[in-house]
Amino acid sequence: MSLKAIATHLGLSVTTVSRALNGYDDVSQETRARVEAEAQRRGYRPNTFARRLKMGKIDAVGLVFPVLPAPLNNSVFLGMVGEISRELAQYEIDLLLIADDDLADRHSYMRQVQSRRVDALIVAHTLDNDPRLQELQRANFPFLALGRSQLAQPYAWFDFDNQAGTRQATERLIALGHQRIALLGENNSQAFITQRRDGWREALRAHHLSDAWLRLLPPTRRAGYKATLELLALPTPPTAIVTDCNSHGDGAAMALQTLGRLQGDNAVSLVVYDGLPPDSIVELDVAAVIQSTRQGVGQQIADMVRRLIAGEPLTQLQVLWQPEFFPGVTLNSPPQ
Repeated sequence: MSLKAIATHLGLSVTTVSRALNGYDDVSQETRARVEAEAQRRGYRPNTFARRLKMGKIDAVGLVFPVLPAPLNNSVFLGMVGEISRELAQYEIDLLLIADDDLADRHSYMRQVQSRRVDALIVAHTLDNDPRLQELQRANFPFLALGRSQLAQPYAWFDFDNQAGTRQATERLIALGHQRIALLGENNSQAFITQRRDGWREALRAHHLSDAWLRLLPPTRRAGYKATLELLALPTPPTAIVTDCNSHGDGAAMALQTLGRLQGDNAVSLVVYDGLPPDSIVELDVAAVIQSTRQGVGQQIADMVRRLIAGEPLTQLQVLWQPEFFPGVTLNSPPQ
């Protein structure tokens, strides 16, 4: 089915029909709606490759994530990626996953930049001083950082207030009377991890409490399980545990359940960042720091990427969301 047939049926020029279908703003909304309706009725789909050449766009966005630690093992991250992809697909924009090894001589995402295979990049798991973002700024290539970093020039970013999340959770525990509060944290320097650690420490310092029960671990259930058992075997064990990811949280919950200390008079309070993963064998509603729905996050990021590609000022593409606290059934006063 050709553009000419649509143009003839509507009494328009082929040029007008083409510009309407390709989103040019010199076509009225009424005309564009007529053209799109007729194209849909006829089952017409434009030649995507030709359209991209004319518009100077690729209609593809790359999502850069680190090889280690492997975020695709994290159900929260994977769910977010799925929602971003689904949202962008509604605008016929493809999402490409780009695994980046920070120890490599050449970074895979720069090949996409130099060959212009994508219109923009989404950079996940940022660092406080992130060389990837610095390199993209030098290349003058559009990117959206998932997390804040220290950069000389303005840049587009979306982030949660991770520090506020763990600070609020720790303050809740202190208000219940807890003075020995452990943190199971990831053993890397990604910005959101250090921010969650800082929030926990900030709350402890405000009440002159010790951070002696900090454990830095690989982001796995096994590590969370073992660390919880070891903490509770100490001569002076913690009475509450906060975890900075749901893998640690699931391991901690399983350990506490095994020991009979997830509920009851001798329970150890547990707060899990992002809540337990969907496949957890622990069926209790644990206390959790929640970062909105995956669908909401996907819509927000996809919208910001589209505005970035359209050339919106970077200072208008900086969004910080506040997490929410869900008390669940694992928030208790310390055992007597």
